[in-house]
Amino acid sequence: MPQDPRDVKPDARERRRAERRTEMVEAAIEAIRAHGPGVSVAQIAASAGITKPVLYRHFADRADLQRAVGEAAAEMLMERIYPVLAVEAEPIEHVAAVIDAFLHGIEDEPQLYRFVVANPAEPAPGAEIVEDVRGRIGALLATMIGERLRAEGRDSGGAEPWAQGLIGMVQSAGEWWLDRRTMSREALTNYLSALIWGGIAGVAGIDAPTANADILRLVPDPHTPAGAAATGTDAPEPRP
Repeated sequence: MPQDPRDVKPDARERRRAERRTEMVEAAIEAIRAHGPGVSVAQIAASAGITKPVLYRHFADRADLQRAVGEAAAEMLMERIYPVLAVEAEPIEHVAAVIDAFLHGIEDEPQLYRFVVANPAEPAPGAEIVEDVRGRIGALLATMIGERLRAEGRDSGGAEPWAQGLIGMVQSAGEWWLDRRTMSREALTNYLSALIWGGIAGVAGIDAPTANADILRLVPDPHTPAGAAATGTDAPEPRP
C-alpha cells in the first residue's frame, strides 16, 4: 500500500522533492539533446514520463526550468575545467588546457550549450548562468596569471582583465567554431593558445616561447593531462 504523503517527515519530503527536481532536469537535458534548443515544455515532460502540470509542481515556470538546466550544464563544464587547473603546469599549458576543455564541452553538448546561451524563449536565465561561469573561470585564471606575474616580479594588476578578455575571446571563437567547424578542435585550441599567451607574455615581459611553432608544440593532446606536454619528447628546449 503506498505511503500517505502526510506520514512522510518534512525533511524526507524535501529530499524527495529535490531528487525529483534533479530527475526532471536530467530528463530535460535528454530532451534538449533529442529535440534541440527549441525543445518544448511538453517534450521535456514527455521525456520525464510526466505531464506538464506535474512538471510545473517542481518549477515555477519555463524560466525556472531553464535556470536549473543551465546550472547543471555549468557544473558539467566546470567538472572539465577544474581538473586541468589543479595539475602543476606552465601557464601556457593551463591556458591551452582550459581552452580545450571549454571547446570539448560545447563540442560534446552543442544543443545543451545553445539552449542555455541562446534560447530565444527565455534568454535571461541563460545569461545569468553564463555570467556566473565566466566569473568562476575568470577568477581561477586571474589567480593563475597573477601568481605567475608576481613570481616574475611583475605588476599583476592586469591579471583580472586579461583573464576576462581570454574568456570572452574563447567563448566568441568557440561559438563561431560550433557553427562553422572549418577546423579541428585541436587546431582552434592551438591558434587561440598562441594568440592569448603570446600576447600576455609579450606585454608582461614573461619568459616564454616566442615563436608560434614553439607555443603550439606546448599545447597538450586532448587526452593528455595538463603538464604532460612539457615533459614529453616534443617539448621545446628551454630558452636561455
